[in-house]
Amino acid sequence: MISRRTALASALAALAAPALLRPASAQGQPFTLLLDWFINPNHGPILAAQELGYFREAGLAMNIVPPADPNDPPRLVAAGRGDVAVSYPHTQIRQAVDDIPTMRIGALIDTPLSTITVLADGPIRTLADFRGRKIGYSISGIEGALLRTMLATAGVGANEIELVNVNFSLSPALLARRVDGVIGAFRNFELFQLEIEGSKGRAFFLEEHGVPTHDALTFAANRERARAGDPRLRAFLDAVERGALYCTNNPEAAWGLFVKGRGQLDNELNRRAWRASVPRFAKAPGAVDRARELRFARFLHANGIIPRIPPVDSFVAQLA
Repeated sequence: MISRRTALASALAALAAPALLRPASAQGQPFTLLLDWFINPNHGPILAAQELGYFREAGLAMNIVPPADPNDPPRLVAAGRGDVAVSYPHTQIRQAVDDIPTMRIGALIDTPLSTITVLADGPIRTLADFRGRKIGYSISGIEGALLRTMLATAGVGANEIELVNVNFSLSPALLARRVDGVIGAFRNFELFQLEIEGSKGRAFFLEEHGVPTHDALTFAANRERARAGDPRLRAFLDAVERGALYCTNNPEAAWGLFVKGRGQLDNELNRRAWRASVPRFAKAPGAVDRARELRFARFLHANGIIPRIPPVDSFVAQLA
């Protein structure tokens, strides 16, 4: 049984090879996209747009780069060392508070992915059953806020559970029964990882237990360029939209494009994750729901993740 971190690290090393990150064409304006992590099914629309030439047709010569450190991409974009980064909504809002010059210009996956996951044959049937139980986590801060909010809907206080840092070994911790549940398991990854290991999981979904609906993955650009309406940013989003729609309409053909030249990704876990990811790709990546963005910012503030609620216009850009 491998942990998510082990799987990510080995895949990242393999995908660093330039041949596997080949640009669709040398023609067009150079454009660097910094991923949030190694290439995985969440990036389907990007890979489809690359392989089908949508970026080239938009006038962009793409360079798609997995990060050495997943915390780096938004800061690199802020510093002008990349055009767009795949990021997270809480990161964009926190950076606005910290006056780091990045803005959300679009979404890659516009629904939550994170869950509280338990073993189906374990002791947890409802969130109320967590009282007196252990919950594993990987990342403090945002995961703590999600957990507290979800448990509160069942009348369980944070002082009534024991938190265990399992790093990124969410599924292994569950399977070893070191914990009774984990926060931060992705509905399109860990559930299938558990199945492949011979166990069935059950997920409690954030948006059904008090957490405002929000994007799982966003696109961040330099604030000055976003506010200036850099046409390359709009061209990028339009190409990603075409890629997302292709994946939706042709999921099997798109899977073939996803693994083309990346044979190490062609495995059962990624196949299952792919099928679960396709329905969650943002079909209108550039769309903005200001009220939705504000609700999530208020949630972060209420849970102490940010010290104040920034204006929506400070972290969201609507490209023409």
